[in-house]
Amino acid sequence: MAHTIAAGTVAAASRAGSGADAAKRIPGPPGLPLVGSLFDLTRRPLRTYLDARRDYGDVVRFVAGPPGLRAEFYAVFSPEGAHQVLGSQAANFRKDNSFYDELRVSLGNGLLTSLDGDYQRQRRLIQPLFTRRRVDGYAQAVGVECRALAERWRAAPDGVVDLGGEMSRFALRTVSRILFGADVEEAVEVVHRSFPVIGEFVLERGFAPVPVPRSWPTPSNRRGAGARRDLYAVCDRIIAERARRAERSGGVPAVDGPGGPNGPDGSHGASGADGPAGTGGTEDLLELLTRARGEDGERLDPDELRDQVLIFLLAGHETTATSLAFALFLLAKHPEQRRLAREEADAVLAGREPVAADLEALPYLTRVLKEAMRLYPAASQMGRRSVEESVVDGHVIPAGAQVILAPWVTHRHPDHWEEPDRFDPDRFLPEREKGRHRYAWYPFGGGPRACIGQHFSMLESVLALGALLREFDLEAIDRGVRLGQGITLQVRSPMRVRLTPRGRA
Repeated sequence: MAHTIAAGTVAAASRAGSGADAAKRIPGPPGLPLVGSLFDLTRRPLRTYLDARRDYGDVVRFVAGPPGLRAEFYAVFSPEGAHQVLGSQAANFRKDNSFYDELRVSLGNGLLTSLDGDYQRQRRLIQPLFTRRRVDGYAQAVGVECRALAERWRAAPDGVVDLGGEMSRFALRTVSRILFGADVEEAVEVVHRSFPVIGEFVLERGFAPVPVPRSWPTPSNRRGAGARRDLYAVCDRIIAERARRAERSGGVPAVDGPGGPNGPDGSHGASGADGPAGTGGTEDLLELLTRARGEDGERLDPDELRDQVLIFLLAGHETTATSLAFALFLLAKHPEQRRLAREEADAVLAGREPVAADLEALPYLTRVLKEAMRLYPAASQMGRRSVEESVVDGHVIPAGAQVILAPWVTHRHPDHWEEPDRFDPDRFLPEREKGRHRYAWYPFGGGPRACIGQHFSMLESVLALGALLREFDLEAIDRGVRLGQGITLQVRSPMRVRLTPRGRA
């Protein structure tokens, strides 16, 4: 583990616990004699966390690694504990644990991974690009990709498609269109191939008691370095081509590509007059990023620009793809809920392409999506590191501790969800949501570092559900799905459905 817990810190936590009435000794599984819970945490983390909550409660201590090199993890499963870590005590729980350290090295210092002044500066520059009005302008791009997907599905052999792969490519193409203004086929292929490799690489290194240096030519290091190299290269080429295109059109590029100089006169780069294909003539996100300025003229430097692009490609496609795939798959397995969803899509869309204003008119589809995100949260686990000793849900967490939150478990907590494994979109009726703890459902995180793109994710997913259900009826072929864990929740087996074209209502 990159950040192990010092023996003195653990001892201090024990001393504090003995004098604190509210604190309890944190229980946890003993694990194996030589490696503790290392194999369980790396090979089957979701089941391991579920079992741990059942057997030991809402705050559980894990040890991983061989004697003398063991790391400690504190998993927090209750909504109140999640609120304390992400919200009320957020300043004490930082995103500089071993997992984010590894992700930062692999994908750069973007908004997801940056800290302190870097994060505050990036957030100030990027927040205006994610206002509701700005995000609503991307609905046309969603419609373009939905139309292309429907055309491809109509030509599917035997009417059978695998939702996992299909939704991954759909979401990636959509965010690429919004980022770059048009389909960038090379980027789609590279990202689709490279992100799963990096996810496994980051998870492996995050749980390793002592990660081997990245410079060592191990098979894992070579795979991780190759995926990183491919991602950086494709982003560099796209950004450099944007700069060249700006010069040819008479503008001065904002950047020459990562590592290159800014425009000599500090101009804002290419004009967005033509606008990207499928975004209604508005600027694409890459152009907005290059033109973003703070009150004192601060801007993203070339390397930061590339890092933001990589983070948006990751966050803008993997999470949405997972949510969409499971929403469709669950509907394919539940005829009554599918009928209700289809009827709403037919009534609202009425034979036309979806627009941003339709989001408010599709409450049942929104509930379907929320329930899919409850059962299969893309961010099924997330990590923090405690700065100072603190009490979380009545348990003392020592300073410097690795803390894991697991929406996968919290979303199934039997104290907050009746029959938690059952698919029931009406759990998210407004009157039922009002009586529920804010952090009983938190697929987008929470607190000051909640996901900046959550409105876009909801908009894209609900509109896509409506557009696809209007075009097709779905019936599940596969009944179960094998899952894995990378940077996000991973589908490791087919999610096949049989499509029946409906024609437009």
